[in-house]
Amino acid sequence: MSGLEIERKFLIKKGGSWKESAFSSSHIKQGYMPCESATVRVRTRDDRSWLTIKSHSDRTGLSRYEFEKEITNDEAKHLFELCRGGVIDKRRWLVKSSDGHHTFEIDEFFGDNEGLVIAEVELSSEDEPYTKPSFIGDEVTGDRRYYNSQLLRNPYKNWK
Repeated sequence: MSGLEIERKFLIKKGGSWKESAFSSSHIKQGYMPCESATVRVRTRDDRSWLTIKSHSDRTGLSRYEFEKEITNDEAKHLFELCRGGVIDKRRWLVKSSDGHHTFEIDEFFGDNEGLVIAEVELSSEDEPYTKPSFIGDEVTGDRRYYNSQLLRNPYKNWK
């Protein structure tokens, strides 16, 4: 897949019922390769793997170009050796919006980012309307601290 990625990011309210609302979940491990002009990520999600290249975000943090290609698990294993700064370890939960038109991806982080829970919703345009589930909290779109690549450099455990 390649094209323009448009997404909004949100924190999850404490004590929300997001896990009970999920229709699916998967384990994700991802690492980042050094690159100044883009974000280069290798990811495993359960038993499949991908290589993703993302441009830097626009000034709002809402849109950026994304190229993604599925790779073999063996290729991913070797590419992880090129990653710097460790890996992001998380569980991704999928939750439908109350109107059923969008899927919110909720990432529950582990390791040095334990306690951080972020939701993302992908949109087809920057002004596309969407309905947020009740457990969605403050919007953090464009706040670089919440980028997965930044969470390796400055993990959530250091924020407190």
